[in-house]
Amino acid sequence: MADGSKNRSAALQAAWNKSETINPVLTNEDKLNLYAYGKIADGMPFSEAKKPGMFDLARKAMYNRWQELNDQRVSPSEAEKKYIELVDQLAARHGTK
Repeated sequence: MADGSKNRSAALQAAWNKSETINPVLTNEDKLNLYAYGKIADGMPFSEAKKPGMFDLARKAMYNRWQELNDQRVSPSEAEKKYIELVDQLAARHGTK
């Protein structure tokens, strides 16, 4: 899988760093959206993703959310914008460490 962190914009990298400081009270939906938008924004090709095993429910949910956004043809630039907006909303709502 490609390492998109080398190609992150300054805004995406700042949001990525900020996301790691948000108080850990996020809903599963918020976590799934951060994961999926982050993967797309980082330029990770879904076609190269390994499908998780049937009993790995957490990874399966992450994979499925990424697939949903991929099927909706969310572009990396759209995903970056959504990721940054989501991080800002979550930090404002839940605070940071």
